[in-house]
Amino acid sequence: MTQIQGWAAKSPKEKLELISVGVGELGAEDVEVTVEHCGICHSDLSMINNDWGFSSYPIIAGHEVIGRINAIGKDVKGLKIGQRVGVGWNSGSCMHCHECVAGQHNLCSQALPTIAGGHHGGFADKMRAHWIWVVPLPENLEASSAGPLLCGGITVFAPFLNFDIKPTHHVGVVGIGGLGHLGLKFANAWGCEVTAFTTSESKIDEAKQFGAHNVISSYDTDSILKAANSLDLLLVTVNTPLDWTTLLKTLKPNGRMHVVGAVLEPMPISAVDLIFGQKSVSGSPTGSPAAIATMLDFAARHHIAPHVEHFPMSQVNEALAHLIAGKARYRIVLDADF
Repeated sequence: MTQIQGWAAKSPKEKLELISVGVGELGAEDVEVTVEHCGICHSDLSMINNDWGFSSYPIIAGHEVIGRINAIGKDVKGLKIGQRVGVGWNSGSCMHCHECVAGQHNLCSQALPTIAGGHHGGFADKMRAHWIWVVPLPENLEASSAGPLLCGGITVFAPFLNFDIKPTHHVGVVGIGGLGHLGLKFANAWGCEVTAFTTSESKIDEAKQFGAHNVISSYDTDSILKAANSLDLLLVTVNTPLDWTTLLKTLKPNGRMHVVGAVLEPMPISAVDLIFGQKSVSGSPTGSPAAIATMLDFAARHHIAPHVEHFPMSQVNEALAHLIAGKARYRIVLDADF
């Protein structure tokens, strides 16, 4: 039986401990990856703390995995041992439902999150996933910083594919954090005019460096209203309540406010505000394997990389404390040091 060493939480809100777990024989369609780097996402923290109510313990978190394939099942397609790959939020899906057959595996009702259902993630020396979710990395993409692209990156990139965003569109990004800074980079490289909305004046210069042409305070109603009727897409990356009524006014007719941040409180939105102007409010999870591959190719072509801080994986508790304190700029990557 294969043993995996990983940094696990044994109960909610506890420090992670190094444990060894048996994972059985490798499935016929599964791939085992030796972890080199793994990003830390706020979703990892939510799962460690059981904020969403479906964590199982012990939990080895980590779903922004970069590594090399060390073993493949007999029915794996298109991958080979030694290949550098990435694994994101999902590690499996049913492969036979309408969504899977249509190429929208991320919408499969039986999709297996990498760090849920007893599945072990990338805060470990090795991890496993179904081959469809193991995505080859472009050779010219910097592997040490690529991990956050597999969750944060695809989360903000997928709307550009799903909603046919054009280079002539005007795109707003609310929140300049782990998701938002990547949203700015992608929107700028897509060719759009980009407006950043931030609560922090200290991030104004950085927002412009990441690709924003304009920066507006998301707490300043007057400033937001000056951008009324100007945006085709408003990408919301924050998880905190804001003045949604005022933000909706920034949309042009047929504009869309798209939510990718896990705002846990209800969002009060008037139907009238949507009807007049034919506006939409929507949301999405990460993306399909094909969308992830497209995003990685786009990032490699346009030299887009997350802004990261590195910690040895053995200092994962210190890295999590850094995230909790709000000090991460803008994503954290753990480097395996087993």
